[in-house]
Amino acid sequence: MLRKALPVLVIAFAFGAAEADTLLIDGVEIAEASRSERPQSGVTMASVEQRFGSPTRVAAAVGDPPITRWEYPGFTVYFEHDRVIHAVPNR
Repeated sequence: MLRKALPVLVIAFAFGAAEADTLLIDGVEIAEASRSERPQSGVTMASVEQRFGSPTRVAAAVGDPPITRWEYPGFTVYFEHDRVIHAVPNR
């Protein structure tokens, strides 16, 4: 029974992996297209607020070094101390 099911499982796994790769590539393309609409790494909190306005939500700093998260309608910004380390589009 297992010998008969194994080729089907291999084919199903191969198709599932191809779909996952496609979704990942689509996500990267969307993120790259909107990159200029988000703060760049190294920018200060003051500069982000000056350019994009006040965030809709601020999550308190956690960890060491402190990481803070600011949420905007189209993206989320992560800061280490007062500098942008990453800005990602919201889904």
